[in-house]
Amino acid sequence: MDRLKAEAAKLGANGILLEGVGDQAGGSVGTGYATASGHSAFGFGSASTVYHKKGGGLAIYVEADQVAVR
Repeated sequence: MDRLKAEAAKLGANGILLEGVGDQAGGSVGTGYATASGHSAFGFGSASTVYHKKGGGLAIYVEADQVAVR
């Protein structure tokens, strides 16, 4: 959100219409362990997907006299 606000402000906008906000897979983290002895082996592991927030928006400018007051 901070990046979207900063980019919109560079264009002279004072608002953002959000479009397509969600999560995006950005990689995975895994760990594992194994041991072997003689003719046998034992091991286990796990992995988890890392997600990043992703979103886009449309920079807008709203005139001061067009803003609704609540």
